[in-house]
Amino acid sequence: VQLQASGGGLVQAGGSLRLSCVASGRIFRVNTVGWYRQAPGKQRELVASTTSSSITDYADSVKGRFTISRDNAKKTVYLQMSSLKPEDTAVYYCNAAIQELPSRPVDRDYWGQGTQVTVSS
Repeated sequence: VQLQASGGGLVQAGGSLRLSCVASGRIFRVNTVGWYRQAPGKQRELVASTTSSSITDYADSVKGRFTISRDNAKKTVYLQMSSLKPEDTAVYYCNAAIQELPSRPVDRDYWGQGTQVTVSS
C-alpha cells in the first residue's frame, strides 16, 4: 500500500490550494484519513480528518478555511485550503488507516511522503 500526496506549492496569502492523497495497492477499505502538517521547528499537528462515512473534524486554526473531502471510488482524499495565511506554511502529510483484506478487519497505518505548502505574505 502506498499513499501519494500532491498539490502543494507556493501561493500568496489569501490564495487557495487543493491537496490530494491517493491510496494504491492491496486495499479493501480506506478508513479514517487525516491531513497533518509540520512547520520547521514545530511538532506535527492534525489539521483535518475524515472517517469512512465522511464525518469530518478540523483543527480550530483552519475551521472555516479548509475543507476535507473524499472520493471512496478513487481512494482519494482532498484538502481544499482557502484564505491561506503565512502561518499555514508547512509540509503537509496524509495519514490513512487502511483495511487491506476483507477477511482481516484490522487497520494498518500509512503515511504519505509530504507535500510542501508555502504561503507568502
